[in-house]
Amino acid sequence: MEESKDLGQTVRRGILRTLPLRVLQFLLLFLILCLGFSIISMYTFWFFSVQPIAPVAPSTIVTCVEEADSIESWIRPPSNPMHIMNDTELLWRASFVPQITDYPFERVPKIAFMFLTNGSLPLAPLWERFFEGNERLYSIYIHTLPSYYGDYPSSSVFHKRQIPSQVVELGKISMCDAERRLLANALLDISNEWFILLSESCVPLHNFSIIYRYISRSQHSFMGSFDDPGPYGRGRYDQRMEPEVTLSQWRKGSQWFEVNRKLAINILEDITYYPKFRDFCQPACYVDEHYFPTMLTIQVLQLLENRSLTWTDWSRGGAHPATFGKTDINEELLKRNFEGQFCLYNNQPSSWCYLFARKFSPSALEPLLELASTVLGY
Repeated sequence: MEESKDLGQTVRRGILRTLPLRVLQFLLLFLILCLGFSIISMYTFWFFSVQPIAPVAPSTIVTCVEEADSIESWIRPPSNPMHIMNDTELLWRASFVPQITDYPFERVPKIAFMFLTNGSLPLAPLWERFFEGNERLYSIYIHTLPSYYGDYPSSSVFHKRQIPSQVVELGKISMCDAERRLLANALLDISNEWFILLSESCVPLHNFSIIYRYISRSQHSFMGSFDDPGPYGRGRYDQRMEPEVTLSQWRKGSQWFEVNRKLAINILEDITYYPKFRDFCQPACYVDEHYFPTMLTIQVLQLLENRSLTWTDWSRGGAHPATFGKTDINEELLKRNFEGQFCLYNNQPSSWCYLFARKFSPSALEPLLELASTVLGY
């Protein structure tokens, strides 16, 4: 009996030793199977899920590269003239000039209308009527006080046409900086060929077709540039401008000009005359009346028609031209700009001398709108 008992105990101890080993073997096999299943699952997921998406990535990159390198990215004008470039960067970018004169695309030359103003454009409804139907032939740029935001409706031609601006002081170099800023922003559109500087008090004296034809067919740019021997001309000259500018080269002209693309770039790239006018033409020397007329007369006199396209009434005397309000507006006043005028156009005598007029107050808007269709043609 005791031998049988000892034998039973020995068998049970053997079974107990064998059981954990088998359990460990089973667990190890289970882990191997799980790991193998996991690896197979990951590769299966990668093959069936990721693989079909992979070819899309290269096409996206190629599209971006193609878009950046296409001619369209160079000729398409900015949809919104607001940007983060400073003046130095802007003038550098805007001064790019293609060396091949034949354009590899159908270029429709446009007029850039550049408004220099402190704030709103009170005569905007009149201009809206003037621009209507000519969308492919013009661009608009507005320089205001930096604190002003023109909330024009999306249907307006002035909607989102403000450029990054800075404070302008009357008679100081900041006025010319603003004008150069307008030119530079307009030059970013390679289709802009002619550039007209206007104020918020200007009105067009003819319909768009007449003005476009007059400017596009002219052999000259329109900037007044004359030698005034009096105290408000040569009397403003500072001898420290020599040798770049001599007294005999000193010129005066209206602030309101029209220039072509070539002369606009001349104005931007100038580093010779700008420091002289900045340092030595300060009130009572009004730099905006002397800087561009003098510089362009020295550089490209043969390309200038020595007059402005903007009519201004100085007949009342004083330091500022006449301002016309609601009670001043009549057919006779507007026709005064068409009759009895004489000038040269393409070196030939002409009675068509002015395309714009100023200064008109906000109260003049209503009567101007009433007369626009019968007298002004729009």
